[in-house]
Amino acid sequence: MIENILIEGLIYGMMVLGLFVTFRVLNFCDMTVDGSFPLGGCVLAACLTHGMAPSLAVGCAFLAGMIAGLCTTLIYTKLRIPDLLAGILMMTMLYSINLRIMGNHANVSFLKIPTTFSRLTAWVKATMPGFSPDWALVIFLVIIMIVVKLLLDLFFHTDLGLTMGALGSNEQMVISQSVNPSIVRGIGICIGDGLAALSGALAAMYSGFADVGSGTGVVVSGLASLMLGEFVLKSNKIGMQTLRVIIGSIIYRGLMYLGRRYGYAIGMTSNDLKLITGILIIICLIVSQKNVGGYLKDHLKRPAKSEGGKSC
Repeated sequence: MIENILIEGLIYGMMVLGLFVTFRVLNFCDMTVDGSFPLGGCVLAACLTHGMAPSLAVGCAFLAGMIAGLCTTLIYTKLRIPDLLAGILMMTMLYSINLRIMGNHANVSFLKIPTTFSRLTAWVKATMPGFSPDWALVIFLVIIMIVVKLLLDLFFHTDLGLTMGALGSNEQMVISQSVNPSIVRGIGICIGDGLAALSGALAAMYSGFADVGSGTGVVVSGLASLMLGEFVLKSNKIGMQTLRVIIGSIIYRGLMYLGRRYGYAIGMTSNDLKLITGILIIICLIVSQKNVGGYLKDHLKRPAKSEGGKSC
């Protein structure tokens, strides 16, 4: 049970990292993720069926996600379409594109196609019979997640990363520094959708098939994971913020697993998982609003002081 939660939490945690870049850092409502997530699995399926190595296929999936993010950026910047609508339009178009990529098939099975996960599982069974293949996948995914997290942390410590963070907070300040906000925003959106596609490719390998409908509700579940992580760990340091994203993803997958396993006691089924996700987000929003309201209330009660130390 624990290993399955960790595997799903780490896989979908990469998608949540992408949402962190777009929604939190750039303050950009990118709904493209609902399309770029299955795009990663579809590109992976197309590459593997044509004999490409799994590692290269995963790289192509990441690149395809970045191209999807670039298209969203162009729709937003060049056509002057609002960010939310631009993401929805791209998400809608990606459904047909994903079908085309997989040869007009709604899903493609990897049952007879070797993947990185299947090869790792077979190797563990052959060399270490007493070791669980699921825990081997957990270790493998932890290594990948550490690499992705460290690269993301290093990026946000560069001048471009710092500019991206400033863009989400104050666009006019970035413009005043003679920096083109469209380019910086575009790079961030490409990174976010690339991570979403990478997550979709890994999810397809884990489930054993790629499906064009696998991205339905991914943004909502990602936001729920993002908010859960923010409640568990509060920090302004970028390293801790990316860490809490991963923690939130694991917690969310754990809650969903418990809902699937023990929900029957209160009459719940797997069809109610979307309802649970929506309720979780509403609760998170209510709690966060109360925290902000309480902070403002306490702050306003404090007497303002002048430079001399006297109340104004």
